[in-house]
Amino acid sequence: MDRLDGIARHEGDAAARAALSAEPDHLPRHLWWVLAALTFAWGFNWTAMKVALSEVPPWTFRTLCLGLGSAVLFAALRAGGQPLAVPKGQWGRLALLAFLNITCWNMLIAFGVALIPSGRASVLAYTMPIWAIPLSVWMLGERITPRRLVGLALGTVGLVLLMSESLVGLGAAPAGSLMVLGAALSWALGTVLQKRLPVRMPLGAYTAWMMLLGGLPIFIGAVLLEDLRVLRDVSLAPALGVAYNVFVSFAFAHWAWIKLATSVPVGVFSVAMLVIPVIGVLSGVVFLGERPRWTEIAALLCVLGALTTVIRRRPA
Repeated sequence: MDRLDGIARHEGDAAARAALSAEPDHLPRHLWWVLAALTFAWGFNWTAMKVALSEVPPWTFRTLCLGLGSAVLFAALRAGGQPLAVPKGQWGRLALLAFLNITCWNMLIAFGVALIPSGRASVLAYTMPIWAIPLSVWMLGERITPRRLVGLALGTVGLVLLMSESLVGLGAAPAGSLMVLGAALSWALGTVLQKRLPVRMPLGAYTAWMMLLGGLPIFIGAVLLEDLRVLRDVSLAPALGVAYNVFVSFAFAHWAWIKLATSVPVGVFSVAMLVIPVIGVLSGVVFLGERPRWTEIAALLCVLGALTTVIRRRPA
């Protein structure tokens, strides 16, 4: 791994280590709006994705999301006069990060959510911190501070509460559950490697290229495995679900995710992400008329408690 794009890697080692050591131990105030926007964008997306996948096949759905989402980003960046070129010696690591964070995550989620309820899928997907924090200690040398332990513990309790009534159902659709858990592990590894193998380019172009490169295997799969003519018969609700994914969940939210993931330690970012599955479950209350149970209310309180551990600055 250290030899990946060798020259670029060694040139960036000192700068990468300095950047890691200089990262704040909390989520800075100027990033709160990014987290809030990302939370609602991805939280409500689980409902939108479930609706879209009711009529659009998985490979085709992800092709539309990644192809059109990256196209929107490239167009916006070009209109703004921002540079789009990938620096020499960065293609290898960019392709690896795209494979883990985009290809594996998107396809495992798309197939998994088609087999299990969207609320359960959102909770399983956000077990990511349970994998990411140990990986960050091993691969990045991050410290597990008491505050991060408390935040992770509270967040995990919240996830367990959300899963409490679904644990029995995991065995009913093991393939779907394993796919979503695999997506969480891939996302965790990709998030850690973003810091181990930083790509030296502007955030917007980095996001757009990652989506495009990660989407290439998916584009090929859609052409070979599915009939794209099915899109002619898609009704309004699934079409709106696809549109939400393209413009909100991909074009904007992927930029916001990378902004957070590259600005703070993995432990801080991972705990902050735990609020998203709560929104994912509560979106069923808003859009499907479901009544919140005590477990969902308790989970929300636990996750909000976890969030305060990474938002508050550590006392000097």
